[in-house]
Amino acid sequence: MKEIIINSNDKDQRLDRFMGKYLQNAKKSLIMKSIRKKNITVNNKKSTPEYILKENDRVEIYFSDETIEKFTKVKNHVKRDFPEIIYEDENIALVKKPRGLLTHNDKKDYEKNALDMFVSYMIHKGEYVPRVEKSFRPSFCNRLDRNTSGILIGCKNAQALRDINDAIKNRHLEKHYMALVDGSIDEEIHDISYLEKDGEKNKVSLNERGDGKEIETIIRPMERLGEYTLVDINLITGRTHQIRATLKKYNRSIVGDLKYKGRRSFGLNSQFLHNYKIIFGGLKNLDYLNGKEFTLELEDSLNDILKELRKEK
Repeated sequence: MKEIIINSNDKDQRLDRFMGKYLQNAKKSLIMKSIRKKNITVNNKKSTPEYILKENDRVEIYFSDETIEKFTKVKNHVKRDFPEIIYEDENIALVKKPRGLLTHNDKKDYEKNALDMFVSYMIHKGEYVPRVEKSFRPSFCNRLDRNTSGILIGCKNAQALRDINDAIKNRHLEKHYMALVDGSIDEEIHDISYLEKDGEKNKVSLNERGDGKEIETIIRPMERLGEYTLVDINLITGRTHQIRATLKKYNRSIVGDLKYKGRRSFGLNSQFLHNYKIIFGGLKNLDYLNGKEFTLELEDSLNDILKELRKEK
């Protein structure tokens, strides 16, 4: 029998989800059956999968030591390929993600990704010990497409993760992107639309009928560069391909974005899109971050394009 004392990183989650993280190699059906058959209990009482764990709760697992070891075995992290850190404190780390790197691993195939690099960094620093943590794993609160560069918000504990996720959900955290767009945008665009996914084509489309998920985007011109415009895009919501689909609605596209009819220019094989600024707000436990602004410069390859365009003005 194994007894687990719930700590601050483990509380406020359903029992079945906690057990799915702790017994990461066990099938969900086995976990559900074990809860139902009282092989997994809370405070020595029968529980339910939906029970929300509280700090200092005792979870009892009536499996053999060998079975528990099999279901909790963690792969050793030996990688030394760490990410570049923009800002760091005891709760969060802002990570630089370059173009071409996945935010997190694809479920089907392993590939180098920013999240594994961040976890390895945390292990190396001794701030995350997998065999000690029962359910929490350092995580990102935001996601960037493979070919979008920018700032990823890494959380070092569950409280920080919940706090920042709440701020994002309540639209208090500002995410600003820089994009080079074909054509002219001369005034601010404040767009509210509804987004629908096309799973087969891995694309999205917008409508104003109320079908799909509501999205809100603010696009502001920063600099006119000949036949292009450099724009600031404030994502009020954050949906897949939201920026690219919103620009298409206004007959504009990001340079290099072939999926949404952008032109292949300047030798780019992907879109000129960069998450360059984060402004924190609405945080309760991390209130020391409220109002703080963090920026990240463009990668050299994208900055060189702007330099060339400015020469031609």
